[in-house]
Amino acid sequence: MVTLSVVVPVHAVERYLVQCLDSIRAGLTAAENASVEVIAIDDASPDRSGAMLDAYPGIKVVHLPQNVGLGLARNAGLAAATGDYVWFVDSDDWLPAGSVSAVLGTLAQSRPDVLLVDHLRAHEDGRMEVDASSPLLAGPVTTERMLGVQHTAWNRIVSRDFLLRNDLRFGPGWYEDVPFSHPVVLAADRLAVLNRVCYHYRIGRPGAITSTRSDRHFEAFEQYDNLQQWMGTREVDPALKIKLFSLMISHLLVVVGNEGRMHPSRRRPFFHRLAELYRRHRPAGYAAPSGSKGLKHRLVALDSYPLYALLRLGYRVSRGTERPPLVSTEVPYSIPRPQPASIL
Repeated sequence: MVTLSVVVPVHAVERYLVQCLDSIRAGLTAAENASVEVIAIDDASPDRSGAMLDAYPGIKVVHLPQNVGLGLARNAGLAAATGDYVWFVDSDDWLPAGSVSAVLGTLAQSRPDVLLVDHLRAHEDGRMEVDASSPLLAGPVTTERMLGVQHTAWNRIVSRDFLLRNDLRFGPGWYEDVPFSHPVVLAADRLAVLNRVCYHYRIGRPGAITSTRSDRHFEAFEQYDNLQQWMGTREVDPALKIKLFSLMISHLLVVVGNEGRMHPSRRRPFFHRLAELYRRHRPAGYAAPSGSKGLKHRLVALDSYPLYALLRLGYRVSRGTERPPLVSTEVPYSIPRPQPASIL
């Protein structure tokens, strides 16, 4: 009987692959080891990763004939899985010792639809950083609270039967986690938390999506439209719709302001797309949060990129991450002043 299927999509990660695979079974007892299967999906990797998978003992390997991307590779792993639960582990990350044992114990005890686990952000210089959302795992396990946890596939272990019954899969494209990670929390009747670091998420790897400047970051809008469409087919608590809307705007503000993802010349059109998304999906009863975050949300509502750019520049100068140019290339000389009645 397989309790846990660990699905590992693989593409151009030969430098990190062995560390990832070794970490999954490290420290397992014979009984635990027998209850875990590892399914590696070679997503037409251009390097030696496919051959390395074939040589690695004790795993199932599926070779895809062409590159399909992270989301569809995960779906291929799910189709091959036989375990009661599925854990999607990215092949450039790794699990700290004892993680799988702890997960197996929690699954046996609580039998949840979804189990959320904590993680650390692992920087290339070896520094480990606690995620800003991690404290949420220490409080009451409610749907609203768990929606605020970092929305990724790899920090939640999900019942395979639950996924099949609810027809929850990954879509193609970048930001494929968005229309998956939130619905699994919303649809779950039984949520559980393992408040223990069970995952090391690698930050800043060359070639990673979060470290790549590309217009493909615009694909996030379609993914959030897909999420909103999914919610439209379900009876979702209005308070949860408001919560997710606020999280959506905050996430996309992170994307537009990130130097590693967004070329300066593409920041303005991305911001305008964000304002369109805001108008399209703003739920009844939504009010902008307080503080600087709320100010950014209000600027999105106004579609005021010049004021946003000025605010962003001031923040980066105050943090010492950017020198103020003699003439800003992003802020026009004349900045329109919004009418007070327009501020939400």
